Amino acid sequence: MKYSFASLGFLAFLFTATFSFTSVVEGLKVGETAPDFNLENIDGSMVSLESTVAAYAEEGVEVKGFIVTFTCNTCPYAKMYEDRLQALHAEMAPKGWPVVAIQPNDVAQKPGDDLPAMKKRAAEKGFTFSYLLDADQEVFPVYGATRTPHVFLLDIDRKVQYIGAIDDNPGDASGVSERYVVNAIQAVEAGNSPDPDFTKAIGCGIKSK
Repeated sequence: MKYSFASLGFLAFLFTATFSFTSVVEGLKVGETAPDFNLENIDGSMVSLESTVAAYAEEGVEVKGFIVTFTCNTCPYAKMYEDRLQALHAEMAPKGWPVVAIQPNDVAQKPGDDLPAMKKRAAEKGFTFSYLLDADQEVFPVYGATRTPHVFLLDIDRKVQYIGAIDDNPGDASGVSERYVVNAIQAVEAGNSPDPDFTKAIGCGIKSK
């Protein structure tokens, strides 16, 4: 079979694009150790998982793990989870499992997700968790986040215990029957492996540069 240079060029492009996409979304798996990061928070400070442990220790709270959540301002699904995410943080942070939220979208494509907009939204909704900007889009590909919201539950050693959705009902908080993240935390605290330890994240695709 013969191919023209144009066809070969297209095939090369298709292969490269497919390979790059696969590399980007492969990410972390349950049982692997997540890398730390150092990103700007809405209050202007730089926040990492290590600094989060230190900050809570100053308040007398022993951090046991992290609810790392990739989310944003503009996605309708992320908006549906804003109050639930704040409630989750209020419930679990005093027990040592704070929410650490990261906004991963390219702000050139989504100006409503830039840092000033994040600050405004956090003030409007009364967020008390860290809300960080992945400005260079270096964190979400390593974790393998593809949607907003997308949760990675880490224990204190940054071992991934659960990946996926916050609960089983994006559209109706009152209709939730499975609180995946809370159930996973309870399993870890009991010395067990979460079941399920992976669910499909439902939300908007992350806008990459």
